[in-house]
Amino acid sequence: QDEYKPEKALSEEDLKNAVSVHHALASKATDYEKKPNVLKLKTADWRVLLFQAQSQEEMQTWINKINCVAAVFSAPPFPAAIGSQKKFSRPLLPATTTKLSQDEQLKSHEAKLKQISTELAEHRSYPPDKKLKGKEVDDYKLKDHYLDFE
Repeated sequence: QDEYKPEKALSEEDLKNAVSVHHALASKATDYEKKPNVLKLKTADWRVLLFQAQSQEEMQTWINKINCVAAVFSAPPFPAAIGSQKKFSRPLLPATTTKLSQDEQLKSHEAKLKQISTELAEHRSYPPDKKLKGKEVDDYKLKDHYLDFE
């Protein structure tokens, strides 16, 4: 709400309220109809933030710029933790700038999209038994949500 002054040091409050855009995705908030020109930012930890722009063009500009910065700050994920339980774990998402060039990053994203799409199709082809409840179903839904978001 206050005017941004680049020479002013960031306060502890500013840092506490900062939103990290690494591995985030901005898109038009198609499921939000209360106000026009609203964009949705979904962060790496699955928080959802809504922002309203003055116009459709400004909203699209914000979406493009946020996604560009998010891509630059989205180094490839580390493998998920492995445990003795057969429970799904999300990969660890580093908050560092990628070391890949734009071409390498594009190829990496394309390969990741192909891998995730295949994994999602395979995951959905084996839904949990309708008789099951609890952890197995929750685990299935968590993995489905993760793969769909990715």
